[in-house]
Amino acid sequence: MNKYRNKKTEYKGILFDSTAEKNRYRELELLERAGEIAGLRLQPKFVLIPKFTAKSGKSRRASTFTADFAYDEWRDGKWAAVIEDVKSSATVKNQGYVLRRNLFEFQNPDIEFKEVIM
Repeated sequence: MNKYRNKKTEYKGILFDSTAEKNRYRELELLERAGEIAGLRLQPKFVLIPKFTAKSGKSRRASTFTADFAYDEWRDGKWAAVIEDVKSSATVKNQGYVLRRNLFEFQNPDIEFKEVIM
């Protein structure tokens, strides 16, 4: 268990951080089979701030954001890129998460960001 009391769970050989995340994956699988979404991917990682050297000369590692899912959704006669993160009401308020989400949305205005609160 982690600090939010989520229990890791496995489905089809994939280890998910929570039961809610696993259940959402199962829903997305059904949507993909129905043709409503395509290209379902797990744990896509995005660089928010690349590795750099500070004025002090210290090397700073890259800051990244890893979403739970990425897929394309059929909307208005075309495919639209979507990033999705499954959160509880507690984790959605975490300031570190809020900052990473905001940076992601600022840097990727063409990708829809969906939070699924479960």
